[in-house]
Amino acid sequence: MRTSARSFRRHLAFIGNCTLLGLLVACGSGARSVEAGVAMTASPAAPTPAKPPRIGHVFLLVLENEDYENSFGATSPAAYLAKTLPAQGALLSNYYGTAHYSQGNYIAMISGQGPNPDTQSDCHDYVEFKATASADADGQAVGRGCVYAADVPSLPDQLEQAGLSWRGYMEDMGNNLQREAASCGRPRIGAKDPARKAEPGDQYATKHNPFVYFHRVIDDPDRCDRHVVNLKQLGADLASAATTPNFAFITPSLCHDGHDSPCVNGEPGGLVSADAFLRQWVPLILDSAAFKQDGLLIVTFDESNGPQTDSSACCGETSGPNARFPGLTGRGGGRIGAVLLSPFIRPGTISATPYNHYSMLRSVEDIFGLPYLGYAAKTSAGFGDDVYTQLPEPSAHP
Repeated sequence: MRTSARSFRRHLAFIGNCTLLGLLVACGSGARSVEAGVAMTASPAAPTPAKPPRIGHVFLLVLENEDYENSFGATSPAAYLAKTLPAQGALLSNYYGTAHYSQGNYIAMISGQGPNPDTQSDCHDYVEFKATASADADGQAVGRGCVYAADVPSLPDQLEQAGLSWRGYMEDMGNNLQREAASCGRPRIGAKDPARKAEPGDQYATKHNPFVYFHRVIDDPDRCDRHVVNLKQLGADLASAATTPNFAFITPSLCHDGHDSPCVNGEPGGLVSADAFLRQWVPLILDSAAFKQDGLLIVTFDESNGPQTDSSACCGETSGPNARFPGLTGRGGGRIGAVLLSPFIRPGTISATPYNHYSMLRSVEDIFGLPYLGYAAKTSAGFGDDVYTQLPEPSAHP
């Protein structure tokens, strides 16, 4: 899904051709077998939800807009992603996005908040979230908008309260200072987002930076500037375990995350450029002291190729207070897959257990001993012994 599909994504023309009765069939014909947008894959035996190993550094790297078969199938153009990395870690073959379009997935990953009409449209205008009622029993802010009020917590708040560190690394942020700042890059509240599309020399997209959609982060400019930085900073931070944050969220540019194809700089984009990005950055992470000591690297996508191909869901995801269909034509963001690497994962592990972005957030909170945010508390479980398949050698000096 590239140029023509992008046009579809913005105009949603096909939705007008679907009746409500036939919505999930007519619009999701390219998806896997679904019932009301929920994947009907036979579930394997549930993994044991054991306490996760003593992971101390989590790296989350998010790519863009690909169905599972495109990324991990036999004909994938991304051999490093599809073959090399799974051979070194674990392939989660039934990992799902939680929404269409992009932004709702990014916000879900760090807050457990479900989508609303504005985040489903990728927030072309950087507007306040306006609550229409109190938060519901699942911790969901009720209303619509983009920038969540200070009473809506996110993972960064939890980490800092627990004495842990975090950073968001955004490729190209600040390359054009007329569009966005070099740290904590975002529009003014109420303004149109100038960093919605790539331009030569600056392919940063605000919508792929979830941190700037929370007032708790942006209302403290010094805090935001210290924590939401250009990707170039990651190399220096990896120099030692002490300088590596406990949680690192890595967002490539619109070219290197596979969103654009071709790219404005002449690169091919899509999975080809995403694979090249992984070949550059993943070895740096794996060779770092923090990863070797107690690291976990998660590489996944935000969503499938779009609601026209797959809006299936897993893990009990249902309608939320702000979106009847989180995936526009179904209940989820489609099957996307994920690869996890860690000293605590046996190379070549394959798990068919269903997981999604809320499961991933729950897993990170499990690792750091944090309470569950939003729908992370509602999902069935975080990563279990189907993922953590290898214990480190016992220490000679207990």
